Amino acid sequence: MIPAPIVGSIKTLLLLTVGLAFSAVAAMAQDNACVQCHAALPGKYGEPVILWRTSIHSANGVYCHECHGGDPKDMANAMNPGRGFKGVPKQTAIPETCGRCHVGVLKDFLGSAHGKRLGNGGPTCVSCHGNHAIKKASLELINEKTCTKCHPYERARLMKEAMQVTEGLITALDSRIQELKIHGKASEGMEQGLFNARNRFHTLFHNVMVEKVKSESAAIKKELDAIGAQIDAIEGAEQKRKMAGAVAIGVALLAALLFRLLGKSYED
Repeated sequence: MIPAPIVGSIKTLLLLTVGLAFSAVAAMAQDNACVQCHAALPGKYGEPVILWRTSIHSANGVYCHECHGGDPKDMANAMNPGRGFKGVPKQTAIPETCGRCHVGVLKDFLGSAHGKRLGNGGPTCVSCHGNHAIKKASLELINEKTCTKCHPYERARLMKEAMQVTEGLITALDSRIQELKIHGKASEGMEQGLFNARNRFHTLFHNVMVEKVKSESAAIKKELDAIGAQIDAIEGAEQKRKMAGAVAIGVALLAALLFRLLGKSYED
């Protein structure tokens, strides 16, 4: 087991790394012509930057030009089509624009009932995730307010219920695996297994077939339960080791006490 001072140092290093990452993103924003220009503009022209700063894109260093094109390093030519500027994509082009980064998600979306209604009144990525204040993919995006803009909530509710237990398991297992890593326990296989299961789970977010969501969620849960059993075994072994150590220390202290008492009896 790693000593407590070292564990504390590791946690401090992780916090420092996260802080430096956020500082790097902030510094990059200062050098980005799109952010600099629009942040100084009033009303609807400055609003995209305000919204973007709250987004998962901002948190991960994804900037305006990666969706809209253009040259973020040249203020005068930032919106020059010759520099790749595309502007606001048409509604039917939104999935393709997002799919440049989210390739697997694009495939899932286009194969779904939502994707098949693209250009015919169906939703696009921004309908659920937002446009500039992009929200992280999670079950919170499946909600009555959003879904009922287009249709009744019942089917979405059933899918969300089927996925909630699985999402909770993924979150809990990730936390337990990170704890094992902090204490120097081998966790690569479990971490990879969780990564694969999480990716499979996330493909369900864009599938609107209730029965498939239920069956796939159940199958993924079995994989997660297996990972949980591996963690239980490691934690159980560690607990036994600690108990054995405590017993050994107790026996040693008892033996020392007995020797002390015997020594006193001989002295008397």
